[in-house]
Amino acid sequence: MKFVSIVMGSKSDYDVMKSCADTLEAFGVQYELIISSAHRSPERTKEYIAKAEAKGAQVFIAAAGMAAHLAGVLASKTIRPIIGVPMKGGAMDGMDAMLSTVQMPSGMPVATVALGNAGAVNAAYLAMQILALENEELRMKLQEDRIVKAKKVEMDSLEIETIL
Repeated sequence: MKFVSIVMGSKSDYDVMKSCADTLEAFGVQYELIISSAHRSPERTKEYIAKAEAKGAQVFIAAAGMAAHLAGVLASKTIRPIIGVPMKGGAMDGMDAMLSTVQMPSGMPVATVALGNAGAVNAAYLAMQILALENEELRMKLQEDRIVKAKKVEMDSLEIETIL
């Protein structure tokens, strides 16, 4: 079974990453969500990556705050795509997580999305776009979603223009 793996560095990340899971669910995409820390449980993280790949994980989404090494650790253990979601919080309110996630060394790519909820949703969309390369049904759902979003903008614009 092909699925997306969502790995969170701590339970506190769940409130934000639930929107990632909800987005995947809305499109009928299978996912697995676990907590595993790059720092507090490095062996668990390493073992999970191998198990998830064996079960069919196609893309990994890593959500972590502060030092945010989780995405990098995942990238070092798999050649599957990694999407990093930096989490807000800590002394720098997420800036440290953003920099830790985006500044990966050459050859260890991590696609980095926005901080927090927008990043969680965009991580789901990016994972689905990757899966859609080999899944025509999902590709069509994503295209329809774009059309619906564009129509909403047009309708919102017409409402504003009418008022003015």
